[in-house]
Amino acid sequence: MAKRNVTIQLDEEIIHQAKVLAAEEGTSVSGLLTVQLKELTAAKLRYREAKRAALEALSQAEDRGGITWTREELYDR
Repeated sequence: MAKRNVTIQLDEEIIHQAKVLAAEEGTSVSGLLTVQLKELTAAKLRYREAKRAALEALSQAEDRGGITWTREELYDR
């Protein structure tokens, strides 16, 4: 897969902390960001698929009656 550069702006303190963390992990700041973005996008895709599957299951569910009265009927005096 082709790679492209992305430019971001961060506070100096965040950059410093990211460099320290990257060194501790034996990677680069770019490597840290790559892992985090992959995890974030994968989680979003899993959520969307689960939502789609749940909505499909609901649309195919058998009607079991449910509420058949209105609030007005229930509290009619």
